[in-house]
Amino acid sequence: MEQPKYQGVGRRKSSTANVCIKAGVGDVLVNNKYKENYFQYNENYLNTIKEPLQKLDLDTKYDIIIYVSGGGLAGQADAVRLALSRALCKMKLENRPFLKSLGFLRSDSRIKERRKYGLKKARKAPQFSKR
Repeated sequence: MEQPKYQGVGRRKSSTANVCIKAGVGDVLVNNKYKENYFQYNENYLNTIKEPLQKLDLDTKYDIIIYVSGGGLAGQADAVRLALSRALCKMKLENRPFLKSLGFLRSDSRIKERRKYGLKKARKAPQFSKR
């Protein structure tokens, strides 16, 4: 019999992360690379990804396969944390109130503002000339 897999999707800025959790020994692969290599050994990004698992003491019980696209590494790390938290909620409903109280299930809705016509960027206007 095949072991159950749990999936979650997270988004941040222009990044999207798809996470698949299955029983294992704690390996984390991001786009078929080990998480340390993908996130360039940056402690902030690695801690962001591991937070939900560490808070629930599950870091060595499950293998995690992550596919991310778009944006930069910071946005991708936040998208992974949200996706991982959502997958952990699907795995066990008792995890939801705890993760919600830590703010891991809150999506950060800040995205880049669109460019408006007549302006150079979203708010930057052309130089004003009086004469």
